[in-house]
Amino acid sequence: MEKESRTERDSVGELPVQSGAYYGIQTLRAKENFGITGTKLAFAFVRNIVLVKKAAAKVNRDFGLLEAKKADAIIGACDEILHGKHRKDFIVDAVQGGAGTSANMNVNEVIANLAIERLGGKLGDYTIVNPNDDVNMEQSTNDVIPTAGKLTVLSLAAELIEELRKLEAALSAKAKEFDKILKMGRTQLQDAVPMRLGQAFRAFATATKRSRERIAASLSEMRSINLGATAIGTAINAKEGYFTHITQELSLLTGEELVRPDDLFDATQNVDCFAAVSGALKALAVNLSKMCNDLRLMSSGPRTGLGEIDLPPKQNGSSIMPGKINPVIPEVVNQVAFLVIGHDVTVTMAAEAGQLELNAFEPVIFYQLFESLRTLAGAVKTLTENCIVGITANRERCAEWVNRSVGIVTALNPYTGYLKAAEIAKESLRTGESIRSIVLREGLMDEKTLDEVLDPLVLTEPLGGKDQRL
Repeated sequence: MEKESRTERDSVGELPVQSGAYYGIQTLRAKENFGITGTKLAFAFVRNIVLVKKAAAKVNRDFGLLEAKKADAIIGACDEILHGKHRKDFIVDAVQGGAGTSANMNVNEVIANLAIERLGGKLGDYTIVNPNDDVNMEQSTNDVIPTAGKLTVLSLAAELIEELRKLEAALSAKAKEFDKILKMGRTQLQDAVPMRLGQAFRAFATATKRSRERIAASLSEMRSINLGATAIGTAINAKEGYFTHITQELSLLTGEELVRPDDLFDATQNVDCFAAVSGALKALAVNLSKMCNDLRLMSSGPRTGLGEIDLPPKQNGSSIMPGKINPVIPEVVNQVAFLVIGHDVTVTMAAEAGQLELNAFEPVIFYQLFESLRTLAGAVKTLTENCIVGITANRERCAEWVNRSVGIVTALNPYTGYLKAAEIAKESLRTGESIRSIVLREGLMDEKTLDEVLDPLVLTEPLGGKDQRL
């Protein structure tokens, strides 16, 4: 009968490890030390650490640094994990002390034990394949973890960028659909001047595009990796064949055009590149939240609010008020935005807190940054599919607000002067008489000129829609 545990030893001492577990003693110590979030390492992150290990094993084998039999077993073990197996053995908490050493060793030990099994040995017999000496050969936590972190950001960001493209397209379609609908523009929640509903949605699409492009620009730094720098940038223990070929090998495995930075010391100790990505995500969150605020305001009602647009009804809005429908999709996007903005503060402080040749706080940077990327992708997806594409315009309500507003009086300034226009606005508010009626009654403008001044195109486009090219 198989023992329930095996005994493993490290430089600290001995511990019993569950029989059949592919992780080892260093992973177990980390699990005991870091019961912090209850959230394990993101598997996308694990996969990218494994890709680093596979690339290293291939290069070390090809340059005669690692025995071919061991290297092939390590590569085979990596492939098992890359195919989604053994997830239960990655047990360390996402937030941990040690700059990610626990994450690195969890992966090293699982790969080592899988390789040992492939070679016919018993789990934990590290004389066959050693987690440090073989799987981690030529590497350090300090170049493996930031490299894997960058690769994970790239993969998660790809999904977010695709969802942003879809959102931008949906908003552009609504801009075109609503282009002929005149509505009241508002500044500081007060009547301003007329605009077209399509212009509001075009502005949403433009802001979304700008956010997408800002994120894409920030990702360029994610392709500059310090793999080969080892501990602090000196590349100690990295042999020439490994050092000169590891970046190219990892590029082939990942499909990303990875490069080595000119200054490996800078690349190892400074993580402002992650702060830059986080900042771009925060800017996106700000734009999304503002857009959702606008959608909730424009759809407020249905009888006592603005009611200019109708959001698709997705679920009951109250457990006590029958028939109530709430703007739940914009609301959840608002909440994701708050989450991301908070994450950015954490990433910023953790990036700043690095000391001398290393930043020890990459685990919390990755924990928050990965969550920002995942939640934003989900939020944008539901906003597009469950809200934007189903929005309809309330044309009558939009026209009613424009007709009741005194905001169109601004268009009269060049003809009546500011003070007279203000008098007309006050009279309209006091008596309820329309701006148009007051102007004609007082003979301030003839009807033809007034019609031209109040033409929707004149009111809503620079130079009245005329060609603005010089």
